[in-house]
Amino acid sequence: MAKIKVKQIKSSIKKPQNQKRTLEALGLRRIGQVVEHDATPNIVGMINKVKHLVSTEEA
Repeated sequence: MAKIKVKQIKSSIKKPQNQKRTLEALGLRRIGQVVEHDATPNIVGMINKVKHLVSTEEA
Protein backbone atom coordinates (compact mmCIF):
# COMPACT_ATOMS: atom_id res chain seq x y z
CA MET A 1 0.00 0.00 0.00
CA ALA A 2 1.25 3.49 -0.86
CA LYS A 3 2.22 5.82 1.95
CA ILE A 4 1.36 9.51 2.24
CA LYS A 5 3.18 12.09 4.37
CA VAL A 6 0.83 14.77 5.71
CA LYS A 7 2.18 18.03 7.15
CA GLN A 8 0.05 20.65 8.90
CA ILE A 9 0.86 24.07 7.41
CA LYS A 10 -1.93 26.25 8.83
CA SER A 11 -3.58 26.64 12.20
CA SER A 12 -6.97 25.17 13.08
CA ILE A 13 -7.91 28.23 15.15
CA LYS A 14 -11.24 29.74 14.00
CA LYS A 15 -11.97 26.69 11.86
CA PRO A 16 -15.16 24.60 12.16
CA GLN A 17 -15.20 21.86 14.78
CA ASN A 18 -15.41 19.10 12.16
CA GLN A 19 -12.14 20.28 10.57
CA LYS A 20 -10.43 20.37 13.97
CA ARG A 21 -11.58 16.82 14.64
CA THR A 22 -10.37 15.69 11.22
CA LEU A 23 -6.88 17.07 11.92
CA GLU A 24 -6.91 15.32 15.30
CA ALA A 25 -8.00 12.05 13.66
CA LEU A 26 -5.07 12.36 11.24
CA GLY A 27 -2.76 12.72 14.25
CA LEU A 28 -1.89 16.39 13.67
CA ARG A 29 -1.65 18.65 16.71
CA ARG A 30 0.63 21.54 15.74
CA ILE A 31 1.88 23.44 12.70
CA GLY A 32 4.88 21.76 11.09
CA GLN A 33 4.06 18.31 12.43
CA VAL A 34 4.38 15.48 9.90
CA VAL A 35 2.58 12.13 10.07
CA GLU A 36 2.64 9.16 7.69
CA HIS A 37 -0.44 7.16 6.71
CA ASP A 38 -1.40 4.46 4.23
CA ALA A 39 -3.21 5.89 1.20
CA THR A 40 -6.59 4.31 1.99
CA PRO A 41 -9.82 5.91 0.73
CA ASN A 42 -10.68 6.93 4.31
CA ILE A 43 -7.40 8.78 4.83
CA VAL A 44 -7.50 10.41 1.39
CA GLY A 45 -11.04 11.65 2.11
CA MET A 46 -9.96 13.15 5.43
CA ILE A 47 -7.01 14.87 3.73
CA ASN A 48 -9.33 16.33 1.08
CA LYS A 49 -11.58 17.70 3.82
CA VAL A 50 -8.73 19.76 5.30
CA LYS A 51 -6.57 20.23 2.19
CA HIS A 52 -6.36 23.99 2.83
CA LEU A 53 -4.65 23.30 6.20
CA VAL A 54 -2.21 20.54 5.17
CA SER A 55 0.33 19.65 2.50
CA THR A 56 0.90 16.10 1.26
CA GLU A 57 3.59 14.14 -0.53
CA GLU A 58 4.26 10.55 -1.46
CA ALA A 59 6.44 8.73 1.05
